[in-house]
Amino acid sequence: EVKLDKIDPPAVWARDVVSPLPDSYSPQYVEAAWYPWWEKQGFFKPEYGENAKGIFMMCIPPPNVTGSLHLGHALTNAIQDCLTRWHRMRGETTLWNPGCDHAGIATQVVVEKKLMREKGMSRHDLGRENFIREVWKWKNEKGDRIYHQLKKLGSSLDWDRACFTMDPKLSYAVQEAFIRMHDEGVIYRSKRLVNWSCTLNSAISDIEVDKKELAGRTLLPVPGYKEKIEFGVLVSFAYKVDGSDEEVIVATTRIETMLGDTAVAVHPADARYQHLKGKMVLHPFCDRKMPIVFDDFVDMSFGTGAVKITPAHDHNDYEVGERHNLAFINILDENGLLINVPPPFLGMKRFEARKAVLQALKDRGQFKEIKDNPMVVPVCSRSKDIVEPLLKPQWYVDCRDMGKEAADAVREGRLKIIPDHHLKTWFNWLDNIKDWCISRQLWWGHRIPAYFITVNDPSDMDGHYWVSGRSEEEAREKAAKRFNVSADKITLRQDEDVLDTWFSSGIFPFSIFGWPNENEDLQVFYPGTLLETGHDILFFWVARMVMMGLKLTGKLPFKEVYLHAVVRDAHGRKMSKSLGNVIDPLDVITGISLEVKPNHNLDPVEVERAQQGQKSDYPNGIPECGTDALRFALCAYTSQGRDINLDVNRILGYRHFCNKLWNAVKFAMKTLGDNFVPSEKLSGEESVSDRWILSRLSAAVTLCDAGFKAYDFPTITTAIYNFWLYELCDIYLESVKPVFSKAEEDSTSQRQALVCRQTLYTCLEVGLRLLSPLMPFVTEELYQRLPRRKPQSDPPSICVTSYPTTEEVRKRRGGQLVLNLTDAQIALKSFFVESAVLCFLQLHFFPVICCSSAGTVRRWTATWSS
Repeated sequence: EVKLDKIDPPAVWARDVVSPLPDSYSPQYVEAAWYPWWEKQGFFKPEYGENAKGIFMMCIPPPNVTGSLHLGHALTNAIQDCLTRWHRMRGETTLWNPGCDHAGIATQVVVEKKLMREKGMSRHDLGRENFIREVWKWKNEKGDRIYHQLKKLGSSLDWDRACFTMDPKLSYAVQEAFIRMHDEGVIYRSKRLVNWSCTLNSAISDIEVDKKELAGRTLLPVPGYKEKIEFGVLVSFAYKVDGSDEEVIVATTRIETMLGDTAVAVHPADARYQHLKGKMVLHPFCDRKMPIVFDDFVDMSFGTGAVKITPAHDHNDYEVGERHNLAFINILDENGLLINVPPPFLGMKRFEARKAVLQALKDRGQFKEIKDNPMVVPVCSRSKDIVEPLLKPQWYVDCRDMGKEAADAVREGRLKIIPDHHLKTWFNWLDNIKDWCISRQLWWGHRIPAYFITVNDPSDMDGHYWVSGRSEEEAREKAAKRFNVSADKITLRQDEDVLDTWFSSGIFPFSIFGWPNENEDLQVFYPGTLLETGHDILFFWVARMVMMGLKLTGKLPFKEVYLHAVVRDAHGRKMSKSLGNVIDPLDVITGISLEVKPNHNLDPVEVERAQQGQKSDYPNGIPECGTDALRFALCAYTSQGRDINLDVNRILGYRHFCNKLWNAVKFAMKTLGDNFVPSEKLSGEESVSDRWILSRLSAAVTLCDAGFKAYDFPTITTAIYNFWLYELCDIYLESVKPVFSKAEEDSTSQRQALVCRQTLYTCLEVGLRLLSPLMPFVTEELYQRLPRRKPQSDPPSICVTSYPTTEEVRKRRGGQLVLNLTDAQIALKSFFVESAVLCFLQLHFFPVICCSSAGTVRRWTATWSS
């Protein structure tokens, strides 16, 4: 039962809606004032009005505080806002909860660049506390850009509930989640290979690693190196077999890592190496004998069938090292400098060592060849550095049981994923899930609430231990109890690391409501109804929310997951800064020239790349399209399971559609007259053409209802577009013009015109409500110009009216929507025949001027046939 304090503020209009509509549609005029009015009136709050038809709750995928939204975000928010507005208009208690992610790595990089640019200082020059203050200062100055963009997109979020993942409420929830899972043993510490960025000095998640595909030899820029570094080659060299003149030839794309080799591996079935069982090879640069091991992972058909094994610097080699109990020798420090290697390589930068090792092998006569080799190079998306697998002690989440529960929730139908072709990915990930590395070597983020404990009394056996706590005092008490000593014998030091951003976003659906503290919002709005997001973060965010929701609350965080496609540019390329094809949705809304506006987060190189990309795709700039046209286009593109190649010209087409709506309502208002009063019900005296358009309206309502329920947005946009443009404007308005022109001839004509006006009003009023979730601004502007059926009690805004239903339209018509085909043929025959003949003549005599009429004929023919 919902027991929220209801609000129902008096309506104060956003603008003058009594004066006539301007002559033409202007997005800038229409979208200037409505959003602040909606927000001030409290329409976006779940407490508004009397909503007793259920609850709809959805949280926003929190965008990074660092950035500005691109068209991919615009798609996400267009879909989510359409769904939110639809549920609100259905009379449900509706909450779309906003929020923003602190984006640990991205934000730290932005602020570090700013510090270096403006003050010539690094974060280490400032120290941790002062640097964190600088980040908060930056966040408070620049961090609201995204919220501004969301408002410009018309997103009907309850801004009073906006959350930032570093807010005290959310930070407390993160701390509590870690401590509970650590106390239970689900979170543990282990030394394993991680994705390491030498530039960031931090482990990074898989989603922050870009896979750069190379066809062969390629020179790539690497941070910290003046010259480009060679990749995409395979270097072959020989290891001497101990005690014989034989040699084993191996190949590698990372020749510098041979300094950390501890074995050579061959396949157990490879006849070429059977005589080498139990033999050793000699490392050329240090006093190290390395075993030849036999392992099934080796591909006999690749190269010589023998591979070098560097367990501390390669994920596959790590597993081989574990299976054969090999030595793990780490040859890189956190900055990418060589350690644990002999001179002259000791202290070298890793890619300088690449050249030095190659030359040393040549000098010893053990180099064999270099050849082109297609390969994938892991690149840090934030720093553009080459990612190194590095052995580091980190914090991990044991995901086995949690992953099974998340998979079972979908298998058992408790959680639904739409579209279902993503199920294969879901089960593949969760059925083969690996433990999750959650620690990051950053300063900005949620500091890990774990303490390294040392027991001062040397008589106390194992004196080293990690314990988590909400404070030093709690951690000290836990440690004292663990070692059965007094608290004064405990020395503790908090971990310097912070948690992976995905950890805090994994509990976002309930941390925003104050979990673990019980409160009304948590009781009412958790679990949520829907999670809508892009399919590219199905595992990184969606699966982790499901796992952590089940683990910490015992409940699924939502009932359904709808995954939309990825937005690409008109050429099918994924939008990215590196390609220069990222488009700010505000640039589409307001239009831009060829000049790209400076962005506080783009460096000069990215700005130049963006300028060149936009000049190529939009030589004349981007025309003003408006928010409504952008939203409608994005929804129209969203067919399930297909990526979206977005062409701005199509968005411009929907801006023309807005103009068509504008003109249609303007004409209709003139036709209705100043003294028109809409009736509660239609009279039952409607002509066949009236009944026909009402039947088309009813069909559109039915299609929209089904489309929203199935998340089939092209069905919704097509139904609305066809009704307004082809059926209402092209056919019905043309067919009733003679009725209005003859309205004053006699009483029968007057009565017929009156009935026709009521039909026309119904089409306008219902049609605008149909369209409102997709185009909130223009529909509000036009709706406010219409008279009300019940002026004293009707809702003040279209966004809080009821969404049309087939039953509503049926009641207005008294249930008679089915046309008698014979009557319809007779009544409309002359109109269609005359129109077709006119179009035929226009096509023959004015083909250039009137060529659009052919489309009208085809549409009428198709409509008539159906």
